[in-house]
Amino acid sequence: MATNENLPPNVIKQLAKELKNLDETPPEGIKVGVNDDNFSVIFADIEGPAGTPYENGLFRMKLILSQDFPHTPPKGYFLTKIFHPNISSVGEICVNALKRDWNPTLGLRHVLIVIRCLLIEPFPESALNEQAGKILLEDYDEYARHARLFTGIHAVKPKSKLKSGAISEPATLNVDQTNTSAKCADQKTAISGGAPPLAPKAENMQDQSAAMLSSTEIVGVSGSEAAAARLKKEAALMKVPAAGKKKIDARKKSLKRL
Repeated sequence: MATNENLPPNVIKQLAKELKNLDETPPEGIKVGVNDDNFSVIFADIEGPAGTPYENGLFRMKLILSQDFPHTPPKGYFLTKIFHPNISSVGEICVNALKRDWNPTLGLRHVLIVIRCLLIEPFPESALNEQAGKILLEDYDEYARHARLFTGIHAVKPKSKLKSGAISEPATLNVDQTNTSAKCADQKTAISGGAPPLAPKAENMQDQSAAMLSSTEIVGVSGSEAAAARLKKEAALMKVPAAGKKKIDARKKSLKRL
């Protein structure tokens, strides 16, 4: 199990259990990551909630746990730039769950869910970003325009490498398979002497015939010619007894005459 000098062993054990639970059953729109060698920094990717100016965005944040955790709340920071009243220009998060409402029994799951809820319902009255808070109170449409602009620039979801590979790799494989199939077909044709699946042109057929004849002269009698030669020999052997029988019959007739 990973250890960390900044946290007591019992806290590390509890964090390991909670992080495992977050990994197996993550909250909606939240994916947690952690460095096994340092449980004092927890990373999370938060998807922008649907129906908000942050929709289709992906925001990375971190929680920093102090030596007194869980008796003191963690500090939260957005690493992705975001236009939001309760998130400062340097990413500091202002939410009651991390301040006066903190309770050692809340746990990381509750903290992460509360932070995502900030993207759904900001609190401009306790703004860290005064400009965002002022615009939100005066003109929501203008605030939403600014928030969408920041999201489109800074919080674009990265393209899945797995997906792009699944598209490109099969295309490459198909080309290789086609070339391999053609090579296999050519090899089978050269071995068997048969025609390829598509009928070739007359010139190609003549070339193939000439090639086959020249190869026959070099190698010797082909399989079909050898079979024909064997049949001729067998027929000749069968004719020899027949000729001997005729001679015996002629001799018998001459003896009868005598």
